[in-house]
Amino acid sequence: MDLINEALAFEKAKMNNMSTSDRVAATREAKRLILALNEIYKKSKDTNLMDIMKRLTVKKKKIEIRLKGRPDTAF
Repeated sequence: MDLINEALAFEKAKMNNMSTSDRVAATREAKRLILALNEIYKKSKDTNLMDIMKRLTVKKKKIEIRLKGRPDTAF
């Protein structure tokens, strides 16, 4: 249950005014949490865990977009 609380705290944390190294650390932390929750989910098949993993993945993708920059569509 400690892992779930940690994931929920990460989800609620503010992600503004972050440096690049903070963003990298946040994406790594999100990945660690998602993979750990996935191991628990494989055994329990709890839908709440899947919902948490989905929300963390969305947050992780937003941070990664900010890290990599948006693709330039104008040629």
